[in-house]
Amino acid sequence: MGSSIIIKDIQLNAFCGVTEAERSQPQPIIVNLTVRCPNESAFQSDQLSDTIDYAAITQCIRDIGENQRYSLLEKLTEDLCQALFQQFPLSHLKIWVRKIRAPIQDFSGSVGIRLIRSRQEILQAKHGHPSPFLMAKLARLSRGKALDVATGQGRHAYFLATQGFSVHGIDRNRNALAFLDAQAQETGRLPITTEYIDLESDDLNPPDLGTETYDVILVFFYLYRPIFPQLMKALKPGGVILYETFLLENHIQRHHPRRKEFCLESNELLALLHDFQILHYDEGDHQGSSQADRAFTARLLARKPMKEK
Repeated sequence: MGSSIIIKDIQLNAFCGVTEAERSQPQPIIVNLTVRCPNESAFQSDQLSDTIDYAAITQCIRDIGENQRYSLLEKLTEDLCQALFQQFPLSHLKIWVRKIRAPIQDFSGSVGIRLIRSRQEILQAKHGHPSPFLMAKLARLSRGKALDVATGQGRHAYFLATQGFSVHGIDRNRNALAFLDAQAQETGRLPITTEYIDLESDDLNPPDLGTETYDVILVFFYLYRPIFPQLMKALKPGGVILYETFLLENHIQRHHPRRKEFCLESNELLALLHDFQILHYDEGDHQGSSQADRAFTARLLARKPMKEK
């Protein structure tokens, strides 16, 4: 876990047990933590504000462990883990929660649960896993400013932000953007901004997305053909666009999307970005973010040409 902070032997009197008798009396429980700050400069500073407040962490654990009732030690441990990530700027956490008087006949030892979590895992659990295509092509994306088109609740925005990108997410779903904003504010450190934009408000005059603003543009499972000139304009020379969405074959065979105009014809994406350098293109029946999630899609990675000198 790199440079870490260790807090040992936090003692709780918790109401935790499978039987009603166990839950009716406080049980002695010990919590050990190893946490990692997202900023290594915390170890060069002499200011409490630059590191983790150990007393506040201890109090958070006691507030949950001693004021709620649990049947299983597993649920108590997971709740402690989630609360610590929510309330403190941790990047990694190892937590060990032990019941030191387990109600087992002829047993004098302890029983416990140990979890190891990262903030990235927590975020992915909330927002969903990023596209396998994005994961596969991540190394070819230059770190910089990224635009996530039709970001929704931000599964790709969050992933890129954890990988060192500054991400701007746009969408016309205000509730999804509010969720994304709340989660970004909760973490306090991920460089994510959002903006409400209805890209389809005017077919003849699509919204301006900026001029040579972004190093990377992502578009996943969204297709609105009039916006392509704006996407190309918004990308910096040498920047790349990563695009994946449904082929017409998915509409025909799997009846999704319901409207065929939301699907690409074969090779259409190549035609829409004909001036770009194609770094990768394929069509096929591709796996999504889970084994059961498959779709016929076109996938493209393309680079905007550099300006001629």
